[in-house]
Amino acid sequence: MIPGNVYSSYKKQAVTTMTPIEIVIKLYDECERQMNRGLFFMEKKDIENTNTSLMKAMEIVGALRSVLDLDIAIGRDLDALYEYFAHELIEANIKKDTEKVKALLPMVADLKDAFLQISRMPKEQIHMQAMQNSASAVAM
Repeated sequence: MIPGNVYSSYKKQAVTTMTPIEIVIKLYDECERQMNRGLFFMEKKDIENTNTSLMKAMEIVGALRSVLDLDIAIGRDLDALYEYFAHELIEANIKKDTEKVKALLPMVADLKDAFLQISRMPKEQIHMQAMQNSASAVAM
């Protein structure tokens, strides 16, 4: 058994050595986890834990949104998507609507998968694609 303070130190060290994209992927993982917890608690009619889980998911969406670069098109697109996520999570929490949460889960999973694919690309390829996207955005 690992003592709590040793485990906490380990977790803190792991986060501080992660790349930004690894952090984003972890945030998506946790968002999915909290949304699934929210669904579980909704089905159990546990309003307090439903609220706690969906509020945590909303906080994660807020954290993802807060680091976006709104000067680039993808940043603005993600901002609009995250705004939609936040709105739907609020509505789901207020109405205890499982369907709203179930509709969001695949979208969060798709975004996580996209970031996983990016994380596996060589840095040069990421940079070249970013430059191409910037050039095509300027041409529009």
